[in-house]
Amino acid sequence: MNIETLLRPDVLTMQAYTPIVPFEVLSARLGRAPHEIIKLDANENPYGPSPRVLTALAKLEYAHIYPDPESTVLRTALAKNTGVPAENLLAGSGADELIDLITRIFLQPNDRVIDCPPTFGMYAFDTALNSGRIINIPRRADFSVDVDAIRSLITNSPITDNQLPKILFLTSPNNPDGSIISDEDLRSLLALPLAVVLDEAYIEFHGVEHSRMEWVLAYENLMVLRTFSKRAGLAGLRVGYGAFPKALMPHLWKFKQPYNVSVAASAAAVAALADAEYMDNIVRLLVTERERLYAALCAIPYLQPFPSRANFILCRVLGRAAKDLKLALEGEGILVRYFNKPGLTDCIRISVGKPEQTDKVLEALQRI
Repeated sequence: MNIETLLRPDVLTMQAYTPIVPFEVLSARLGRAPHEIIKLDANENPYGPSPRVLTALAKLEYAHIYPDPESTVLRTALAKNTGVPAENLLAGSGADELIDLITRIFLQPNDRVIDCPPTFGMYAFDTALNSGRIINIPRRADFSVDVDAIRSLITNSPITDNQLPKILFLTSPNNPDGSIISDEDLRSLLALPLAVVLDEAYIEFHGVEHSRMEWVLAYENLMVLRTFSKRAGLAGLRVGYGAFPKALMPHLWKFKQPYNVSVAASAAAVAALADAEYMDNIVRLLVTERERLYAALCAIPYLQPFPSRANFILCRVLGRAAKDLKLALEGEGILVRYFNKPGLTDCIRISVGKPEQTDKVLEALQRI
């Protein structure tokens, strides 16, 4: 028999997610040792985690025991850190797991989800995985969310009630450009009859005081996601968290994988939260370097950088092919992200690194 005949029909035509090339593969391909590569293509924290995290991992005692399915210690620490009660918080194996969990509890086949490209690709990916349908409402030329178009779709569309979108995904600061959504626009969208998911993966680089995580206590249709990958430097351990309306929590618990956050990831996250001074200092360093990088990129004639509130800067490449520039930088051992899709024609995205990495990137950009 042909085993593929047993698959869901949509699986056969589904597009795979395109991740970045693994570090080890790039190291071998470029013929350079990992420490010789300037990796600025995935918005990772170049400073790595707090020494307290490394100590906690070295002292890990119970790797042979299944983790707490409720991540109680971590959620308690998060409640203290965010001001959101633990009963409204859920931890995940990265915020990516929570995006998938949200789509699983809301979507039936062909249910609709609003996406606002260009933005993070996991929203469309997880919608497809869970048999939903994406409705794209493209961002404006300045990457702001087209609130009027979203409102019009919901209030003036001829589609029937059972075809109305269930979920709206938003990111602030947005990946890949670093723009933010205003309080006014967010409140306007929260007034619509759909679930709003706000991804705050990069919020610390804008200022944690701008987080809307506590808004979930006032809005029953808002969910806010955060991560330890960026500020805390734990991308390789996969740990994120979300704040949810109380009414949703029992259903999230039912659908969540029981042992989703490993003992190592949980211990690392708790240790990171205990060293707020380290994380705050890293954020200050990266914000300072972001502003220096942006100013220098503005002086390069063939680049059009966009202002960013995240730990990366998006640039449109003028008068030459962005892919050629990306490959030329790769030949120098410098990795950046290349885009060539609607809204991102001939663009590269440069993650913010350490000052010495910025120096090498700028020297290469001025020379090649």
